[in-house]
Amino acid sequence: MTISRVDMEIPLLINVFITDDTLTVELADGRTLSVPLAWYPRLVYASPEERKQWRTIGPGIGIHWPALDEDISIEGLLAGHPSGESQSSLDRWLSSRSRPFSGQPGAGSLVAAT
Repeated sequence: MTISRVDMEIPLLINVFITDDTLTVELADGRTLSVPLAWYPRLVYASPEERKQWRTIGPGIGIHWPALDEDISIEGLLAGHPSGESQSSLDRWLSSRSRPFSGQPGAGSLVAAT
C-alpha cells in the first residue's frame, strides 16, 4: 500500500480568540479552528490582558505574543501540534517574569510585586 503526499496551501490568519480553555483562530479560507489552550502553557499562565496582546506573523502565517515570547504557526495548528516547549524551559520562563507567579495558571495568577 502506498500513501500519497498531499500538498496544501496554508490559509492565512484572520482573527484569534482565547477563552480560559481554548485557542480559536479564524482563517482566510472560512475555517475556524479550536485547540485546547493547555497545548500552549505560556498562554495558560498568561493574564487575560497578555493573551489579548497578539499580532500576526508576516501576512498571517502565525501568531506572536511579544510579552510572552510565544509563536504559533497556522501550519502547526492545522497539523495538530501542541507546544514543544520543555518543562525546564517553561520553568525558566515563569521564573523570569517581571511579576511573581502565584502558582496557579489562568486569570488572576500573576500578582504585582511588592
